Amino acid sequence: MNLDFDHMVDRRHTASQKWDTFDEDVLPFTVAEMDFSPPQPVLQALLERVDHGMFGYGLEPPGLREVFVERLESLYDWRISTKALVFLSAINPSFNLACRAVTSPGDGGLVQTPVYPPILFAPGNANLACNEMQLTRQSDGRYTIDFDAFEAAITDRTRIFVLCNPHNPVGRVFQRDELERMAEICLRHDIIICSDEIHCDLVFSGSRHIPIASLDPEVADRTITLMGPGKGFNIGGLRSSVVVVENAELRERLVASRAGLIPGINVMEYIAALAAYRDGQPWLDAVLPYLEANRDYVFEYVKAHLPGITMGKPEGTYLAWLDCRRAGIPGDPHEFFLQKARVALLPGEGYGRGSEGFVRLNFASPRVLLEKGLGRMKEALAAL
Repeated sequence: MNLDFDHMVDRRHTASQKWDTFDEDVLPFTVAEMDFSPPQPVLQALLERVDHGMFGYGLEPPGLREVFVERLESLYDWRISTKALVFLSAINPSFNLACRAVTSPGDGGLVQTPVYPPILFAPGNANLACNEMQLTRQSDGRYTIDFDAFEAAITDRTRIFVLCNPHNPVGRVFQRDELERMAEICLRHDIIICSDEIHCDLVFSGSRHIPIASLDPEVADRTITLMGPGKGFNIGGLRSSVVVVENAELRERLVASRAGLIPGINVMEYIAALAAYRDGQPWLDAVLPYLEANRDYVFEYVKAHLPGITMGKPEGTYLAWLDCRRAGIPGDPHEFFLQKARVALLPGEGYGRGSEGFVRLNFASPRVLLEKGLGRMKEALAAL
C-alpha cells in the first residue's frame, strides 16, 4: 500500500477538472478531491475488472449493503436495516431528488449559508422558495447556529431542510446538542431533513461525526441521509453515493422521484465502493493525520504570513474558508490570487449570503504544494 502522501502525482493532461482547467503555471486548490492515490485495494479491484475486459450493465455486488450497515454501526452506533439503503450515482442529484420527493412547487426549502452551491440551488431547482438562514461567524472564524434565526427562516410552507454536516465550506462538525436542537425544530414544524454527510469520513481529532438520523427513531423517520465513498477514499470521479432512508414510505417517494432521470451506479462505481468500504480503512486511518497536519499548517501560515486574512480551524473536511475582507485586496480575492499569485481558489460569492470576500482553499495535497501555493499568496499580498 502506497502511503507516501508527500509524493506528487503528475495530474496535468489527464482531463482533470482540478488540474487542466487553468494555465500550467497555476497551482490549483479548488475541486474537493485529494491529490493522493486512492487506497490500493480500490485500485486493485478496478484493475481486476479491467483485466476481465467486460463492462456491461452491472448488478449491486453481494455484500455491499452488509459492509456499509456494519460500518454505520461500528463508527456511529447507528443500527439500520439493509433495506434502508438506496444506491445512486452522485450526491448532487440527491439534494434535488429529496426536494422533489417531499414538496410541491411553491413550498420552501431551508438552507444554512454560506453553503456548498448545489445545496443552495436545490430548492430553486424544485420550484421551491429558498429559505436561507445565515450561520454566525465568531471572532475566531468558527461558525455557530443562531437558533432564533434558524426558526425565523421557517415559513408555513417550509417542507425540507438541507443540512450539510460536516459543513462545506466552513468546516464545522456539528455537535450533538446542535443537531438535537435543529432536529427538534424541524420535527415541530413537520419538516423533512435531508442531511448531506458526504464528508463524514473526514473528521479531525477533538470532533466526532454524528449522523443526525442516529439521534433517535423519530428523527430517523423524518431524515434522508446522503453518504458515499467519494470524499473519504478519494474516488469522487466514481460518483457512487449511499442514501439512507429508514422510513419505507419516504424511501419509496425518493425512489419514485428519480424515475427516468437519475441512473443507478455503474459497474466500476460499485466495485470501487465495495473495495473502499471493505478494505480501505487502513488508508483512511493513515491519510487523516496527514490532512490534519496540513490543516494546522495552513491555519498557522495564514495567521503568521497572510495579513488581513483569517480562517477558522476546520473540524472536518479538507477545506479552509478564508476571510479576505480585511486584506486590502482590490476586487474579488479569487481573481486577485489567480492573476497575481497564479494560485486558483474557489470564489466565495457562490456560497450564498455571508460569503462575499471569502475564498475556499482545498488543503488535501502534498505539503510541498501547499507551501509553494501559500508562499505565492504571501508574495502577492506583500506587493499590494
